[in-house]
Amino acid sequence: MSLNHIRPWRNIYRRKSRQIMVGNVPVGGDAPISVQTMTNTLTTDVKGTIAQIQAAADAGADIVRVSVPDEASSKALKQIVPEVSVPIVADIHFHYKRGIEAAEAGAACLRINPGNIGDEKRVKEVIKAARDHNCSIRIGVNAGSLERHLLEKYGEPCPDAMVESGLDHIKILQDNDFHEFKISCKASDVFMAAAAYQQLAEATDAPIHLGITEAGGLISGTVKSAIGMGNLLWMGIGDTIRVSLSADPVEEVKMGFEILKSLGLRHRGVNIISCPSCARQGFDVIKTVETLEQRLEHIKTPMSLSIIGCVVNGPGEALMTDVGFTGGGNGAGMVYLAGKQSHKLGNDKMIDHIVEQVEQRAAVIEAEKQAAE
Repeated sequence: MSLNHIRPWRNIYRRKSRQIMVGNVPVGGDAPISVQTMTNTLTTDVKGTIAQIQAAADAGADIVRVSVPDEASSKALKQIVPEVSVPIVADIHFHYKRGIEAAEAGAACLRINPGNIGDEKRVKEVIKAARDHNCSIRIGVNAGSLERHLLEKYGEPCPDAMVESGLDHIKILQDNDFHEFKISCKASDVFMAAAAYQQLAEATDAPIHLGITEAGGLISGTVKSAIGMGNLLWMGIGDTIRVSLSADPVEEVKMGFEILKSLGLRHRGVNIISCPSCARQGFDVIKTVETLEQRLEHIKTPMSLSIIGCVVNGPGEALMTDVGFTGGGNGAGMVYLAGKQSHKLGNDKMIDHIVEQVEQRAAVIEAEKQAAE
């Protein structure tokens, strides 16, 4: 019996949405919430862009977006797509012809911005290219680039204006019998974005791409994204996410998974449960956790590890984790395996031993999974 059956207050009931495909990745419906990032290399730097995409994929990215601002980038995209292992979304602004070129170059999805893609005639040409080349489309509404007539109507960017922009473009796609689309309505203001997404979720069954745009640096941007997207995800809204940070794209992927892991929506890698440390700690908790995070980055198997400095909460936390270590006295602590007290261990041997135990447990989990299949 799963924990969610035992503890129903943990359940998140996801909004029902249509499912589309972004390359070989299903988005919406009952598919796992996918994690995206975007490259920040020059797309014309083919080698550098491929390397960044692969680094993001190795970190767990399901989908990667690449900017296509000019014809040279379209040509580069044709070289990039065959060399990477994840579907590529072509980010299109202003020049609708870039969307057509990107579809021809093998992009799995075209992101178009209603605020700058041009009139309906141009959108129809992009739709035709997407249909001809088996691309999906993301309607990417952004508070910072809304259509002029909507800004005149509402006076300023606001949730109503963002949703109206999105629904207007959904109608264009549907009127042209194109239904392989998802939609986003991003803003840098958490309140505006959350309100717009809630309205959008009620107005359409299209898959929703979540994001707080231009969120900031690694720490501030992650906090804003966790608050904005976390609340929406908790409400069941969101089929694919991107944490937009002024940081390495790999960090966006890591933070995306951390947000999903905190809500029990995706499980990948080692979830470390650790105390903030205090005068009771039997070892240097902060340094230990920092080292273990680095040493265990290669583990992709979902599992839990508790690192607690003393016996106040340590034994209780260890009962609920795959591997645990609780600080004691005289330079030693207690190791827990599969929720049970196992053996004492000196602090000086702790790091290597815990890494070894986690690797062994991961191997067992993977073997059990393969046997079940």
